[in-house]
Amino acid sequence: VTTKHGKMPAFAACPDTDDSVPAIIFYMDAPGFRTELCNMARRIAKHGYYCLLPDMYYRLGTVRFDLPRRNDGMSAVIRASMNHLTNADVVDDTSAMLAWLDAQAEVKAGPVGCVGHCMSGQYITTVSARFPRMAAAASLYGVRIVTDQPDSPHLLVDKVRGELYYAFAETDQSVPEHVIPALRTALEKAGTRATVEIL
Repeated sequence: VTTKHGKMPAFAACPDTDDSVPAIIFYMDAPGFRTELCNMARRIAKHGYYCLLPDMYYRLGTVRFDLPRRNDGMSAVIRASMNHLTNADVVDDTSAMLAWLDAQAEVKAGPVGCVGHCMSGQYITTVSARFPRMAAAASLYGVRIVTDQPDSPHLLVDKVRGELYYAFAETDQSVPEHVIPALRTALEKAGTRATVEIL
């Protein structure tokens, strides 16, 4: 995918059909692009969607982690990789991905969806606000959805036209106690269609 910052590698999976199908962007978690995520993209495709999985760390070059050998040092590098991304970066990249998807014959024109796991929970919220064609977005155990920064995703929920889904763990040290109540308050105030679950 050609972005304003360079070429972004990505994996795409689509069902074996002659018909065009809706697209879903699958934003990765902090450990980065890997076979496990490609298999998850294939599972999404089996449900009738064209799934695009971008390598969001492309600005750093080719970044791959040998997760079975993860230690404190590797965890620090994973955090640094995650932290180099901004909401604005992901908005830029999403614009490029949407243009790329629109050029694919297998992709049905119109609304799209997105899924974000862990670090990308914040991003599905931001892109849903920035791109009205995002009809549905899901955050699975997402982080940094509510922050004290001016670009905090929860401040944008009033601009979301699609439907949002948030799944949080009952215990997650990466999600401070105030986050879920603050998110629920913002969603209710904005009247955004959303489901927030603690699993």
